[in-house]
Amino acid sequence: MISELFSIGPISVSPFGLMLVAAFFGAFLQFQWGARRLRIGNEDDWSAVLLASAIGGLVGGKVYYALLYRDWRLLYDRAGIVFYGSLLGGTLAVLWVVWRRKLPVWRTADAAAPAVAIGYALGRVGCLLVGDDYGLPTDLPWGMTFPEGPIPTTAADLERHFGVEVPPGYAPTDQVPVHPTQVYETLAAGGIWLLGRRLLVRDAAAGVVGSLCFGLLALERFLVEFLRAKDDRLLTGLTVAQVISLVLLLAIVTLWLFARPRERAAAAARS
Repeated sequence: MISELFSIGPISVSPFGLMLVAAFFGAFLQFQWGARRLRIGNEDDWSAVLLASAIGGLVGGKVYYALLYRDWRLLYDRAGIVFYGSLLGGTLAVLWVVWRRKLPVWRTADAAAPAVAIGYALGRVGCLLVGDDYGLPTDLPWGMTFPEGPIPTTAADLERHFGVEVPPGYAPTDQVPVHPTQVYETLAAGGIWLLGRRLLVRDAAAGVVGSLCFGLLALERFLVEFLRAKDDRLLTGLTVAQVISLVLLLAIVTLWLFARPRERAAAAARS
């Protein structure tokens, strides 16, 4: 784990911050490629979408983090940008740009979905480098320890912060191997990105790429949460992120069944 790459005066640059910039840049390049292929808008529109997604994503991620821990002071903390908060904030901001610039909603979603996937994959690399967002204890050969993460993987820290049942034989200060869920998510999101690009190249029907990629991202997050070390599990045993994943999946199915056919009919009538 690397807590700091370098500093410029009082400003410290961490691997997570660097990967966050790489995630936004990679997402923009992918969105630009997809929008150009689908003939959506122009470079000015693409820049507006990027700016909206960046501002909305950062604000949404921080607000979600503060609400999750019921502490508004966390808005000013360097850590704590939660994916689903960023996704919601970025989506609302981008929808506003789409409405203002009269861009096609489904095609814009098709261009945006692989961009979100590659951005998420790169962002999780940053989590891995700083030792954050890891999983439950494991005896698998690829289990990892994070002694210098925000919450180190000692037996005492895992029990105190996450209520994790540590396997017998570990002293309180011993490092416990855990699932590198950051790696799992990077690989899964990277695969979803490749699938989205392939479907764009094959000229999938409007709405297919966006619905499939966003749906798979929600499913991936729902499944990986079973392996995450989390302190926000509800009475059902599910985490807040899993509940949001289920809501997102339901919303995608509903839009696919009802909103997309109406838009297709309206487009056919206009032509």
